[in-house]
Amino acid sequence: MDLIDKARSYVSEVLRDEPSTHDMSHIDRVESVCINIHEHEGGNIEVLRLAALLHDVGIVKEHNEGGDHAEYSADIAREFLSRAGADTGLVEHVISCIRTHRFSRGLKAGSIEAQILQDADRIDALGAVGIFRSLVSMGALRALKQTIGTVKETSMNAYASDPIDGFSDYMENKPFKIRDRLNTDAARKIADERIELMHVYLNALEVETFRDINVLP
Repeated sequence: MDLIDKARSYVSEVLRDEPSTHDMSHIDRVESVCINIHEHEGGNIEVLRLAALLHDVGIVKEHNEGGDHAEYSADIAREFLSRAGADTGLVEHVISCIRTHRFSRGLKAGSIEAQILQDADRIDALGAVGIFRSLVSMGALRALKQTIGTVKETSMNAYASDPIDGFSDYMENKPFKIRDRLNTDAARKIADERIELMHVYLNALEVETFRDINVLP
């Protein structure tokens, strides 16, 4: 089993019961988009795939303890890759990508691989899957608050008394700001198609709920 297969198996086990949208299906999509963007933008494909596979492995710890899953994921990735026998240069490159991937931290990516990981992770918040993920995530965060008291400070809109108001606030403050924060031309092309679909959905939601929620990019 090569290093990428070992990482996939390891992350699948860690995220097996992940209740939010940082689950294995998200990991698989991010990896696929990374590969797609890499075909146009270049970079080290091994670094990129490992970073994509491991970038959210610390999310379970964040749910349980609060804090920042990007930092947790980087630490866990370092331990896993070192145990697996990866060379130091590869390990450091992968964890540098993981540390800067998170949208809410606004950190600058230091390599083409880190830029592509940022882009792929952000693209998964757009389009039909982006809408699906936002609604599932809101439900999961509300449930975590009720069951174990965990509150995610960067996602306070999830706790709005009216979930549609919370969803509207989320759309205004994240998805429609993503396109201007992407690093690569390939990612921006993907984003344009997905954002167009999101507007179709929001227009319909506005009509059906008698609200003015159609946020413009």
